[in-house]
Amino acid sequence: MRKILTLGLAMALLAWPHAIRTQTSEDEGAKNARQARAVLDAMVQALGGQAWLNMKNVEREGQVAAFFHGRPDAGTTMYFEYHESPDHDRIEYTKHRDVVQFYVGRTGEEVTYKGKSALPQEQVDDFMRRRDHSIETVVKTWLNDPKTILVFEGQRLAERHMADQVTLISPENESVTIQTDAQTHLPLRRTFQWRDPLYKDKNTDAEEYDDYHTMEGFPTPFTISRFKNDDEVRQYYLVHVKYNQELPADFWSVDAAEKRIKK
Repeated sequence: MRKILTLGLAMALLAWPHAIRTQTSEDEGAKNARQARAVLDAMVQALGGQAWLNMKNVEREGQVAAFFHGRPDAGTTMYFEYHESPDHDRIEYTKHRDVVQFYVGRTGEEVTYKGKSALPQEQVDDFMRRRDHSIETVVKTWLNDPKTILVFEGQRLAERHMADQVTLISPENESVTIQTDAQTHLPLRRTFQWRDPLYKDKNTDAEEYDDYHTMEGFPTPFTISRFKNDDEVRQYYLVHVKYNQELPADFWSVDAAEKRIKK
């Protein structure tokens, strides 16, 4: 009996350091996740809190410039963009607004004076990736899933500002990294990676947000820069932003847009 007790005590003593390490690791992981959630909660509050979460739609008007290998192409194009959560997007180009693109659900269509047509699948896939990894989607969908992993990665320098960095990993093993201003808590940069279906190499998609103005109570970036693999590909300069507009009943109808443009 004494031998059995001695053996049991020895096994318990051997297991004890492992149990302490496991408990400490779990405590540190939980603490880190709480830090990450606190950063994201502060970001939501800075963006407008519950009003931002309940936002019906947003309308943006401005100019867009394209870049090739980091160098800007000549000129800019007027654009008018509408987003209705979660999956309705409409973009109108030129001052006559006679080129209209619809991204509704998982489809993409374009209307011009020639009529309507499906957008190239590569273009649709690119848009859907960015929508699926947007800050709005991350906050409203990923953050509400208990299986999403949150990781606080400390502070980094972003857009000449000290930023808190958080990475979220979805149950599908997709990840998004968000950097927020350490003082204002507003988003400065959003980054995610995706694998090219043909070449199998990884690509990095990033957006940077700058020149914030408060519009109708919502802090709004008036300069948005898009990057692919660290090369700038688009820059958007906003001039007007409106929220929670009453849109026409047929606003999301491709057929209605086609009839208007053909007139």
